[in-house]
Amino acid sequence: MLKLKIVSPERVEFEGEVERVKVPGMMGNFEILTDHAPIISSLQKGIVEYDGKQLPITGGFVAVQKNEVSVCVEIQAP
Repeated sequence: MLKLKIVSPERVEFEGEVERVKVPGMMGNFEILTDHAPIISSLQKGIVEYDGKQLPITGGFVAVQKNEVSVCVEIQAP
C-alpha cells in the first residue's frame, strides 16, 4: 500500500492509503505502485487517478519516497 497525500493551495484534497496512483507527467502519464523508486516529477494538465477517483488538475508536482506519495496540484476549475 501507498500513503497518498494530495494538497492544493486551498486544502488537503485527499489523505489515505491507496494501491496505486496515476499522474499526468510532463512526458506522459505514469503509474506509481508499492515500492516505486524515489522520484520527483512535474505534472501537466490532466487527471490524477487513485482508488477509482479522478481529480482534474492544471499542473503541479509529485514526490515519491518509501511508499509515501506527495502530490501538490492546482485543481482545474469545474
